[in-house]
Amino acid sequence: MNRKAKIVGLLVFVILGAIVSGCIGGEKTTTPTTSEAVKLIWLSTQLNPPEERVFVQEQLLSEFKKETGIDVDFIPISYSDMATRLEAEEKAGKVTIDVIGDLHGGLDYFNSKGWLMDLSGMPKLEGRTFITTFEKYATIGGKKVYVPWMSATYVMVINKKAFDYLPDGLTKEDVMKGTDKWTYDAFLAWAKKLKEATGKPQVGFPAGPKGLFVRFLHGYIYPAYTGYQAKAFDSPEAITMWNYLKELWPYVNPASTTWDAMAEPLLRGEVLIAWDHTARIKNAIETSPDQFVVVPVPRGPKGRGFILVVAGLAIPKGAPHPEEAWKLIDYLTRPETQVKVLEKVGFFPTVKEASGVLPEGPLKILAEGVAAQSATPDAVVAMIPNLGAKGGEFKDIYRTAFERIVLKGEDPAAVTKELKPKLIALFEEQGVEVP
Repeated sequence: MNRKAKIVGLLVFVILGAIVSGCIGGEKTTTPTTSEAVKLIWLSTQLNPPEERVFVQEQLLSEFKKETGIDVDFIPISYSDMATRLEAEEKAGKVTIDVIGDLHGGLDYFNSKGWLMDLSGMPKLEGRTFITTFEKYATIGGKKVYVPWMSATYVMVINKKAFDYLPDGLTKEDVMKGTDKWTYDAFLAWAKKLKEATGKPQVGFPAGPKGLFVRFLHGYIYPAYTGYQAKAFDSPEAITMWNYLKELWPYVNPASTTWDAMAEPLLRGEVLIAWDHTARIKNAIETSPDQFVVVPVPRGPKGRGFILVVAGLAIPKGAPHPEEAWKLIDYLTRPETQVKVLEKVGFFPTVKEASGVLPEGPLKILAEGVAAQSATPDAVVAMIPNLGAKGGEFKDIYRTAFERIVLKGEDPAAVTKELKPKLIALFEEQGVEVP
């Protein structure tokens, strides 16, 4: 509980103390212009959607080149493709990659394979103080594996019209603050009432081919009902959870299985309540800030499960341009750069100096919802498991369970019993503790 409390307290601090729109404290780190024609190769599993790529290339990296003279080839890539390429280059002793941007779990795995530099000997990054817990995660086995880059989570977005149809016993304040009354049972009652009142399902999830609904399954509702992501996969509590989802699904817009992100369905008025990653609902909040609020997810029998996402920047062993790579990491973690990232794509800063008075507007709406979720005393914090190349198989198991149990109506006890050995084997093969 102490570890969870620290993580929860951290995220509250990040949101309320690390978002700005105005002046940034601390001195800007200056980097001398390089005299050599260097082109860095930066592979990243983050900031991959088209509009985010444009932001990286046309704003972040163009400014970096003006300042340093260093070109950067930003290569959006899937985790599995990154792992394959990095492994091949490390084994061949011919590394072309200079910088890696990935989630904590992936970087932890790459480090376990011996593929990443120890960054503890690199020059100090001036003018910024990294959040202590992020620094703690970034140091593994006494080795500085990566520099904390961005943080995020997943939340619920409510169209204010939905508050006109709250079920008995649930208030707007309960939902906004995440009180004990804001439970999955209350959510079901609300979803039922919304459908009865409007004539159509008003709840939406990003359950399409590229959507992140699988994160809701393993990192939100599973911990809320069982206290674990995978360990209690076929437990009686898990069966209760799957039966709950079967009962909820008639009140979920059937187009959810085609949606990869929820901003557009929200803006089109196709749903009044949605769950998604903070970065993927940001556009809805910015477009209609008076129409939406961001709120904590409901709680289950074991608490309010949610994922804390931490992304970092690392340098592979044998990288061709480590000094220039460090300049890019310096630039990307400056407070003013991190604020730009928040403003443009909705990922939260990892440095304390990105501080100031949070103004009214879209970012405040987003930040307040995230802060409320992280401040709930019943939080059950989950980290995305570190499974290396098996991460895709991990997600597929939850996706398969959902399709068979909820969409096809199969028996949850039979399905989870069948799938659990495959799930546990993934962790055993990687030598990772089952979460």
